[in-house]
Amino acid sequence: MRTEFDVVIIGGGIVGLATAMALIRRHRLSLLVVEAEHGLARHQTGNNSGVIHAGLYYKPGSLKARLCSEGRRALYAFCADRDIRHERCGKVVVATNQAEVPALDELERRGRANGLAGIRRLDAGQMRELEPNVRGVAGLYVDETGIVDYVGVANAYADVVRQHGGEVRTDAGVVRVAPGSNGHVLETTLGPVECASLINCGGLHSDRIARMCGVDPGVQIVPFRGEYYKLRDDRSHLVRNLVYPVPDPRFPFLGVHFTRMIGGGVEAGPNAVLALARTGYTRTSFSLRDSWETARFGGFWRMARRYWKTGLGEVHRSFSKRAFLKALQRLLPDLTLADLQPGGAGVRAQAVEPSGALVDDFRIVPAPRMVHVLNAPSPAATASIAIGQYIAETAERTFALPERTQVALPV
Repeated sequence: MRTEFDVVIIGGGIVGLATAMALIRRHRLSLLVVEAEHGLARHQTGNNSGVIHAGLYYKPGSLKARLCSEGRRALYAFCADRDIRHERCGKVVVATNQAEVPALDELERRGRANGLAGIRRLDAGQMRELEPNVRGVAGLYVDETGIVDYVGVANAYADVVRQHGGEVRTDAGVVRVAPGSNGHVLETTLGPVECASLINCGGLHSDRIARMCGVDPGVQIVPFRGEYYKLRDDRSHLVRNLVYPVPDPRFPFLGVHFTRMIGGGVEAGPNAVLALARTGYTRTSFSLRDSWETARFGGFWRMARRYWKTGLGEVHRSFSKRAFLKALQRLLPDLTLADLQPGGAGVRAQAVEPSGALVDDFRIVPAPRMVHVLNAPSPAATASIAIGQYIAETAERTFALPERTQVALPV
């Protein structure tokens, strides 16, 4: 196998692969993506709810807002061009009582400021026309929202990389990074690799990889597990599209909601509970190393002191199906315990500041001959093509790259 490259990208999730695609279309270079797992998109990419976000929630002018809008348009076009399963189905955001209406007003303002053309304000009657089983006092219909197969998208990005001469290797976990004569030497589980420059898209392990590279990330990843139920097949008609609550503005989570899935069926959730392993997809998942790192991080305890009541509620909902049902019934009152079947779970790589603040925006940090992606939660999958282009531009400003192509290669 080839062992010397211009650029190595660590992480075979959707952000790493989109970055590889952007770079190899912009420059004539030798490029390698290394992924520790046996296949691509095994963690955040492959365990999310498959929503193409419109850009409703994000602070106007933020990186999230800009890249979500650009990325959404690019993703719809990419999926149409590549025949990847997707659907622009729209969603309804519901204010369940009058106290939530001001927050709904703010969402509408943000959505319009972020350039969404398909927003429509709904009264209770109009909401029932779209979602007859949903109850609320007011709502927003967001036309640009959709659903997609993100694993299919990620693998299509990998195909583009390979078609233009790049390499993608799985079962290639990075265990050490050291200085090399021409840049960096990466010790991987498949053997050593040398590169002039590297890009860290390690997701759940991005802070560790930064430290491995001698860079202080300034944040720590604290993993949060989101657990889902599924509606019984004969009750999936209760939800026609996507139904979301008005989110709590204090948190970068959207609250339990209903999502129609591209492969069929309706998902209900997620909650957000502290995971005791960075890849802890079940309640019993435990990693001594991961738990110890969280426990010794002062920022975690500062965060916990601030939000302990909310955290206890999320844990209660994790262990009590009845409590989970109660949260869902705020949107869908006719739902019963018998309607809910066990679903899957995902783990969110949430970057936390030493102060205890939850990092809300994307965080992409350059260093000598390196770029580190330290926070890329939702809507990173939606925004992936735009994020990849942004990281490529950051790389161009940060380290020398081979000759730029004169004409961008087709996706």
